[in-house]
Amino acid sequence: MNRDVDIRKRALITGTAVTGIITTAGLIPPSLAVARSKEEKEKTEVTPPEDLMREHGMLDRVLLVYEAGLRKFAAKEDFDPSVMTRAAEIVREFIHNYHEESEEHAVFPRFKKAGKMVDLVDTLLIQHKAGRGVTETILRTAPGSRQDGEDRRQLTDSVRAFIAMYRPHAAREDTELFPMLRSLVSAHEFDAMAEDFERKEHQLFGDDGFEMMTKRVADLERQTGINDLSQFTPR
Repeated sequence: MNRDVDIRKRALITGTAVTGIITTAGLIPPSLAVARSKEEKEKTEVTPPEDLMREHGMLDRVLLVYEAGLRKFAAKEDFDPSVMTRAAEIVREFIHNYHEESEEHAVFPRFKKAGKMVDLVDTLLIQHKAGRGVTETILRTAPGSRQDGEDRRQLTDSVRAFIAMYRPHAAREDTELFPMLRSLVSAHEFDAMAEDFERKEHQLFGDDGFEMMTKRVADLERQTGINDLSQFTPR
């Protein structure tokens, strides 16, 4: 017993590996150390469905900004249309060019290959294309929408159409498509997808890309007066 204690003390002092991991509680066997390491990794990693769903959360916050803009137009308030432009830029950069590209290259093909939810995937692809077109119309008409006129009419019609399509679009993906993804790929593929998503996000937006996009959306929420979450609580 004294010899074991002496070995542990020397390992702590010299950094010498002793089979397992030494903690203040004593020696952790290798099998338990590996299990704990794996458990910690699983706690910190964001899985592909979780990643895609939180990006839908970002989209939904932009839709709330769009809706706030529509209310201001309807109330005839003097509203800076650059808010709509900046919201649409976030949609184009983060949703169309990143989120949907990830779905189209990494998610949808796996469902088609497996013959699962093919009709749904086909509809989602059509809606991606339609959404990109609507976003371009929003970007084109927003600058001239401060006053009543054709640009404002086209802008408001396009924003309404975008919201009407993307709310059910994202909801269907979150509740039907993404939960099945894990069953279509191996554990290795699943982990590789998570790494690919993270790598692409960092390449396009930097190491704190998601946080940067969240800040951009939060700035628009403040500008449209919807940043205080408590205002939405029923009285």
